[in-house]
Amino acid sequence: MILVLLILIPLLTGILSFSINGNGAKNLALLSTLATLVLSVCLSCTAGTESSYFNVPWIPNLGTSFSLIGDGMSSMLCLMTGIVMLVVMIVNRNKEVEKPGSFYGLMLLAQAGLMGVFLAYDALVFYVFWELALIPVYFLCSQWGGEKRIPATFKFFVYTFVGSLMMLAGLIYLSTQTPGINSYSWPSIAHAGASLAPAQQVWLFCLIFVAFAIKMPIFPFHTWQPDTYEQSPTPVTIILSALMVKMGMFGVLRWLFPVLPAGVAYWGNTVVVLSIIGIIYASLIAIVQTDIKRLLAYSSIAHMGLMCAAAFSPSNTGIHGIMVQMFNHGINITGMWVIVSMIENRWGTRDMTKMGGMATSAPQMAIALLIISFASIGLPLTNGFVGEFMLFTGLFQSASIYHIGFMVVAALGVILGAVYTLNMVQKVAYGNTREQVINKDLAVNEYIGLAIIIAIIIFLGVYPKPLLDLTAGVVNTLVH
Repeated sequence: MILVLLILIPLLTGILSFSINGNGAKNLALLSTLATLVLSVCLSCTAGTESSYFNVPWIPNLGTSFSLIGDGMSSMLCLMTGIVMLVVMIVNRNKEVEKPGSFYGLMLLAQAGLMGVFLAYDALVFYVFWELALIPVYFLCSQWGGEKRIPATFKFFVYTFVGSLMMLAGLIYLSTQTPGINSYSWPSIAHAGASLAPAQQVWLFCLIFVAFAIKMPIFPFHTWQPDTYEQSPTPVTIILSALMVKMGMFGVLRWLFPVLPAGVAYWGNTVVVLSIIGIIYASLIAIVQTDIKRLLAYSSIAHMGLMCAAAFSPSNTGIHGIMVQMFNHGINITGMWVIVSMIENRWGTRDMTKMGGMATSAPQMAIALLIISFASIGLPLTNGFVGEFMLFTGLFQSASIYHIGFMVVAALGVILGAVYTLNMVQKVAYGNTREQVINKDLAVNEYIGLAIIIAIIIFLGVYPKPLLDLTAGVVNTLVH
């Protein structure tokens, strides 16, 4: 029942929010995300048990059922979604938005779609929720975004919609290989894909992988991302950057590796090369950015590129590291976007050349920025170090000399990441004090939201065992 409630609560409260305005919509959204987080914690405690599986007939004639599973990976991503959405609602508590009922309703519908994607154990259910998560974000970006929101949103929609259609075609083809009442179930899809001839798996991999590559995104499917992140309102950017990019990585782990092993083996090195190119390319672009939102957008491409590169190395440690890093990246990038939103609201600009002196005028905000930045570059004793170390270990453990070379090149991304991140901290928090400085430190709700983020960063940096234990059980089913 927990699995169903994780989807129903944000879905129903989201629909209800459209008929409520003002603080009522905010309060309902806050209560909804709090309840969803509590259920996510409960699911994490029971992950992998009989109670974490749900299945009822849906459309038997199509061979599909409403099937959900809460294994370690799904429960971890649901927990991350619950934390991120609650933090978003808390830190935006005092901000006024136009048409709050519609805004918070769409936010909650996006959360329902995300929960459905992470819990789906049927391919058609997975596709339906994949689209359900996309549609609210499209309207959020197009209605509440910046001046250039329409072309940015159009590019985002076209990219993701085309990729989704290609994925749907691939899933339909797989379902036809095992016709019956459960032809879309994960076991049937996995068996059908693995039974195909290698030549079929090779082209089918391309059909399905494109949707995931766009969503992550990796080079060269990334061009929609910087513009969309820049033009979206910050709460929506957080959903895109912290949560929706994980849909792509999750899709690779759940719906590609066990399903098309020959296709993964054939295209593996190609994907790693593209990922490594993306790491270096995005890092170099981030270094020269003056717009702080575009800097974070390119940094996210680099981080996801490292995860994707490690995913295609046949290593238990690498796959385990991806799941850990998906959670940690979601937490860290949420913290970064929250602070960027505060900076933009107080300074009235995103141009880092016009910033400086925050450490003097707003020391609490500067301390939070420094801690989250350290986590983003993987400093030991922060949560970012644990997953990143496992990713590089996974690449190094591969028997292929190519993967060791890939690891060396990818390590340059870590160095470049430290360059652009610390450069940003220097310009924003320290540097020369400008005439227009931040003269307002953290409000109570902002303090609470950042305290949640920083507590997780430090706790999982010092004691990552709970997260490692939660995700350990599904590693062997994913390694190809």
